[in-house]
Amino acid sequence: MTQEDRIEQAMIEMFARTHAHFGKAVKGYWFFEAETCPGCGRRVDLMQYKGKEAVSLNAYIYRKRGILIGYQLCNRCANEIHRAAQKQPGVQIPRHDIIEKTLGAAYEAHMNQMDA
Repeated sequence: MTQEDRIEQAMIEMFARTHAHFGKAVKGYWFFEAETCPGCGRRVDLMQYKGKEAVSLNAYIYRKRGILIGYQLCNRCANEIHRAAQKQPGVQIPRHDIIEKTLGAAYEAHMNQMDA
């Protein structure tokens, strides 16, 4: 199974869980395929997690359109968010705002391209 297949399968599972929890408020999903991190613009890379290589696969509900947006983070942003969550679980940090703004703009550009 390729990394793309694993990501697609993970997105399907995340969407199913999110849809079960939020119902019709979440209408679909989309994956941000850029090779750059939506948190800082660096290249997305592998990270070490429990001694193994891993990718940081995440999702955000873009409420304006009811879309679950999947994305990957670079090692630096993923670690920044993990450290902050250990100190204050459930509290968003400024990096989250940057990620959400980047993803929202990317999704709107994607939709505009689809409409063209």
